[in-house]
Amino acid sequence: MDGEFQVCDRDLDEALLSRYLGSDAIAIDTETMGLLPQRDRLCLVQLSDANGHIAAVRIAQGQTQAPRLQQLLQAAQVLKIFHFARFDLATLRYHLGIDVQPIFCTKVASKLSRTYSPKHGLKELVREVAGIELDKTAQSSDWGNAMALSEEQLRYAANDVRYLHPLRQTLTQMLQREGRWELAQQCFQCIPVFASLDLLQFSNVFEH
Repeated sequence: MDGEFQVCDRDLDEALLSRYLGSDAIAIDTETMGLLPQRDRLCLVQLSDANGHIAAVRIAQGQTQAPRLQQLLQAAQVLKIFHFARFDLATLRYHLGIDVQPIFCTKVASKLSRTYSPKHGLKELVREVAGIELDKTAQSSDWGNAMALSEEQLRYAANDVRYLHPLRQTLTQMLQREGRWELAQQCFQCIPVFASLDLLQFSNVFEH
């Protein structure tokens, strides 16, 4: 696998925590058994700094805490970059009690800046910004056996955070150029509220 990649069980180790706390921003993604946090458990949390050092934390079945991961994800001085942060925030809060802040969501940023395109998935963004075709074959696979993940699954998990830093940089420049940067920041601040609504199973309280 390209670049530095480290796998931890149940939580970050102290060296990784120190490394990531020294970063201005870290990219984060989660792998779960499905799309309903109340039903589907969290299996993996992967992180990357801007230098490409990637770590994956394997979450055990029934695990409810990861103190070092929580310390990092709640650190006010470190920006957390997600793609579709709404789901990841709900999942991390429900399973590990982590309230992530501050955040940057590349999906929201894309929808606000790339209004020329109807496609805002990670694969499309990486193709446009980095010129790389992501292999998403392992997306719908069994992440439950975290202790025996395949090389293909680990590569997929790593790629889901590997490109979020350059995406954030490009999308930030586009948002600033188009006069939508302040609006984007306001949207990012609202995402935890939407995560709360999702966990309470409110479909859309803003409808007529």
